[in-house]
This record gives sequence, C-alpha cells and structure tokens, in this order.
Amino acid sequence: MHLPHQRGPLHNLADTPEAYDAVLADITEQALARLTREGNLEHAAALYDIGDTSLGITSLLALAWQRGKDPRLPEVVRRSLAFHLRERVYVEDNPGYPNLRVRNSALPYARYVLEAGAHPIGDWPSTVWALLQAVNVLDAADGLITGELREELFELAGGYWRWLTEATFFNPQEAGNQAIGCVVGGLMLARHLPPEQAELVRARAMRLYADEIRAHRVRDRGALLPPEHGGAYDNNYGPISLSFLAQAHRVSGEEVFAEDGDVLARYIDARLTNGGFDNGGPRYSEQHCGFEAVVGLRYFSRRIGSDLGRYRGDTRWARHAAQRDRGIDGHFAFMLVWQIQDGTRWHRAPSATPVRHQLRAGTVSVAFDHRMTPSLVEAAGTYYLPAAVNRQHGFGPVTDGFLLCRPMGEVRVRDLRARALAAKLVTKPVVGRDHLLRHVQSLYVTDGTSLWVTVALERLDGTPYLLAGLPYAADDGDRVRRTAEAAVASAGTLRLTHPQAQRTDHFDARSETTQEQAAFSLAADPRGYGNPDEGWRHLVASTALEADPAPGAPEDLHVFAVRYGPRGPFAPVFDRTGEGLVVRTEAFTATIGSPAGDANGEPVLTLQG
Repeated sequence: MHLPHQRGPLHNLADTPEAYDAVLADITEQALARLTREGNLEHAAALYDIGDTSLGITSLLALAWQRGKDPRLPEVVRRSLAFHLRERVYVEDNPGYPNLRVRNSALPYARYVLEAGAHPIGDWPSTVWALLQAVNVLDAADGLITGELREELFELAGGYWRWLTEATFFNPQEAGNQAIGCVVGGLMLARHLPPEQAELVRARAMRLYADEIRAHRVRDRGALLPPEHGGAYDNNYGPISLSFLAQAHRVSGEEVFAEDGDVLARYIDARLTNGGFDNGGPRYSEQHCGFEAVVGLRYFSRRIGSDLGRYRGDTRWARHAAQRDRGIDGHFAFMLVWQIQDGTRWHRAPSATPVRHQLRAGTVSVAFDHRMTPSLVEAAGTYYLPAAVNRQHGFGPVTDGFLLCRPMGEVRVRDLRARALAAKLVTKPVVGRDHLLRHVQSLYVTDGTSLWVTVALERLDGTPYLLAGLPYAADDGDRVRRTAEAAVASAGTLRLTHPQAQRTDHFDARSETTQEQAAFSLAADPRGYGNPDEGWRHLVASTALEADPAPGAPEDLHVFAVRYGPRGPFAPVFDRTGEGLVVRTEAFTATIGSPAGDANGEPVLTLQG
C-alpha cells in the first residue's frame, strides 16, 4: 500500500517558461470548455473552498492572456469576473459565523460553502484566498479590464481587506499560512492604491504581521516558527507558509519576511529526510501539499543554499488544485500565478554546513526532535519512526519498561566529519524510575550508504534493550509505500516485535492503517480538526526493533550497536582506554570521550575512516 500524499520530489516538476505556457494552455482549454452562460468557471463537483475558485481560474486566464495574447480570453475574463462580482460576493453576515467583531458591516466576504450557515467556519481563509485572486487579476488588468468592471473589482478587493482586518477577528483558526496570506493580500493591494492610502494599508499589514503572527511564534528544534493550527509546524501547511513568506518578501522587500523565511526553511531542511519524506503536524501527519509549496521551497532553497525541492509533494496537485476527475479547481490558483512569475531556480545540492537537529550524507539521514532523539531515520530507502513502549516514544535504552531518552538537563552535541564519514555524538542526561541520573551517549555515523548507531551508558540492572525504531515506509522512487521490513543488523540479538493486542492505541506496521489514520483515531476532535500529533502521543505500543546489549563491552557499561542499511557482516569491537570508549567497526574507528566532556563540558569525539 502506498501513502496517498507522499509522492514525487517537487523539484522534479519542469519549471521552464515553455512548461508553464503549456500548463496555462491546458487551463485555457479546460476553462473554455467549462464556461457557463453565466460566466461560471467552477468545477461542477466543487462544494468546499468554493468562494474564490471561479475568480482563481479567471486570474490564471488573465495571466495566460498577458503572456500569449490569446484573442479568445479577454471576453472570457470579463464574463467570469462579472459572474464573481454578481454571484459570489456576500455582504450579509453568514448565519452562525462565530468570529465577527462587527455585526452587519455590509463588507464583502467569500464563503467556504455557498449555502448560508452550512459551514461558516471557513469563511475567513476563503476571503483571504479571494483577496489574493482579486489582486492577481488587478495586476494583469492593463489592456484587459477597464472602466466600471475594473473599478468594481478594485472596490471589492479593498472590501475584502477591511472585512478580514476590521469586521472579524484576525486569524481565527490560528493558522499561520492563512494569516501570512492575509498580510500578503494587503501588501499586494497597497500597490494599487494612491500613495496615502497605500501607506496606511501597508503599515496595517506590517503591524498585523509583527503583532499577530511574529509575536506568537512557537519554538521547536531551536527555531521560532509561525504557529499552525495551534502547533509549531504542520508538514502540509508549513511549506505553504514558506510560500507566503516568499511572496511577502518579493512584493514588499521587507527583510523581516526573508529572515523569518530563512528560519522556517532551515527548519524544514532539518526535518526532511534525504529522500524528502516527512511526517507530523497538528492538522495533518502525512497530507503533503503540492504546487502550493513550490514558490517558498524554491525561493528559499536558493537563499539558504540547500535542496528543499526534495520535499515529496502530492503530485496529483502538481500544477494546480484538482477535483477527482483531474479537472482544474481554482482554489490556490494564486500560488501558480506567483510560481510562474517568480524566476528563482531550484538550489539542488544539500548544504555542507552541519546542523544540530540533522545528520545527513548520501542516501542516509537522521532528523532529531527538540530532545535530540531521532524523529525520523532514513537508510537504504527505508524510513523509521520512533517506536512506542508503555506509552513512551523514541529511540533509546529501555530498562524495566522505562525508556531512557527524555533529557533531564542540557543535551550536548558534537558534529564531526572525517573523509567520507559524517558523525554526530549526542550526550544526554536522563533519569529512570530509580531517580538516578545517568548519561546516555549516542553516536551516529554514516558513510552516505549505511548508518551506524552506538549507544553507551553505565551498566543497568535487569535485561535492558535498545528501542531502535519502527520501520514504517520505503522509497519506491516516485512513491512512498508502507512497509514493516527492516534492513538492520545488531551486535546483540535483534528482534522485530509487533503489538499483541488489536487496539486503536497499538500500532502494527503490518496493518494497512497509516500513521495519520491511527493518529486521528486517537485525537480528541474529529479528523481534519483533531491534532494528530497529540493523538499519536496516546499510542501505547507499536511495532519495534529491539536490540540486546552488544557482547564484549567494558564491564561497567551497557553498549548497544546497530547498523541500518545494506546487509553484510557486522561485528563491532569495544575497548576502554584513557581517552574513552573505543568503537571499531568494518568502516571506522571512533573514540567516545567521557560523558563529562572537555573543559567546557562539550562532547569529545575522534573518528577515523
């Protein structure tokens, strides 16, 4: 079974002018065939996210006319624009809408669902989207839209902005991508206003960004991020926020958008495996966006000098939003407009700078969470998630049912490269059930093909083992499929265990249930609104790799050693010297210094290939 939304890397999409002209030509033919007598360009199956969709296709046709001067398009643009102005602009309050600050304002807004009171909660983002579609049409209006029609569109865009920023509470869904999108709409609208009005709108947009978005950023893995649906990051909406930050910088030139975009881009870069797989988020766990991410990932890949385009998008939405029959939907059309207008080229090489929360070389990568515990491991095309035991999640030693990976104090990290090897040593203070403080030292070494992990700590009572991950997915090239298999070797006995109980809070990697589905089933609220990250934390047990201690370790230590990647002989040797614990494998020799570290308490590591 393949994961539905984890498909091809976004930088594989052709982005030449000729490719975009072909996309616009296809959109033109679809639109001409679909256009109704009333001027409606909506897909017949569209129900949700509908208030901006016809206008979105209108904006794409306006861009197509601007680039190719197809003589069929001016009349279609005018008719479809007139339809939106006549049929899709609402000025009476939507019954049941909970976020109004001003009742009966008579300001225009766009509906998420056309039927009054049917689903009003989505009207705020729908109006943001409609504002963005409108300003894109205004940008392309010269020689295409004139007189009363243009003036009506201009007034509508201003009305949308006022409804979003005066009549309602700002960002009622706590969705960073929507909020930044609103700011972008104001900045783009300002370019069409007289200087005095423009400055007022621009100042208001910048103030909203500073006070309502930037001031509420959430810290994760050392980065301050725009909050997304109550969490720090969502792997569907985070790259969309990055696209809005790219457009905000392109439109305004304000450095704050570039700075914040750089932070978010580096965070995404650290989260992503080499193969572009990622999971986790407060709104979705695995539902990756498609074309909506390209503007931001491409723009900031160039700024930070790393290959963000490896991000696996949902390529069913490779160029534009689509319905089940693959027919175009105008939702998010503004992102395709900006993608075509922006000439930035992808940066396709990984950054060579070591990053605290990631180890990456060749086809191997480890992404670390804020506790410096692996959140995602990739080796030999297989992706491993943290396993769960007794409602504890992570990678690390387990003793008496207690997982030793949650730090009690400062976590120290040392990065080191030696020839073709890249290594990261993590020293973490932990406390077990006995309340004793121990130092767990975890060494990760890769040659770009295999990943060696050595974990050492003072000898434990009982029969401890290393919880070494949950094999979850594998790379099929242009798709990601589910798997429960693992190419892992261990110096001690290795087991792949599965939960015995068939319960919703037990996850068996052999089942057809995806991580996202399991997470939503454990969330407190319905699918689409519940927090899958929070739901997944309720998982009691999962499929897990369990490695026993390695033989031959010094008497006062428990040492665990595993290798992820191609199969072959694996018989590491351990020794204690005055410099620390020496680890010898078929590929390297490493010396892990004392947990106390150097004179400044920093980890000591030597490595020879």
